Amino acid sequence: MYEEVMRQIEKAIESSEQWAVTGWSAAFGSRQVVVSNLKDAEALPRNAVYRLEAINYWKQVEQTGHDAAEAGRKALDALRNGDECTAADALYFSQYVEKPIAVFSNTWGPLYEEFCSSLCN
Repeated sequence: MYEEVMRQIEKAIESSEQWAVTGWSAAFGSRQVVVSNLKDAEALPRNAVYRLEAINYWKQVEQTGHDAAEAGRKALDALRNGDECTAADALYFSQYVEKPIAVFSNTWGPLYEEFCSSLCN
């Protein structure tokens, strides 16, 4: 019964673990220089004024992705045990931590909404 949603959660876990790697367009400093992922941020010249800002942002994205993925794993475990409520709680947390970057990542929010609309009625 949960096979499809479990596949979606697994994909979301993989995706969120890679947010800081795959990245998106994010601008930093007064000149709004685009730095698209953590690797690019760390490669900036040490004297770049916006370097620390970009690194900090992408490390926060990385941590957020890990936190969301960990909650996703808890949701998977709960579904394997037939516990929809615990799965919903874990998915809620994933979409909650994603909110500050959801306009870019858009991974957990739609999954949580779909899960609740189809299984939590």
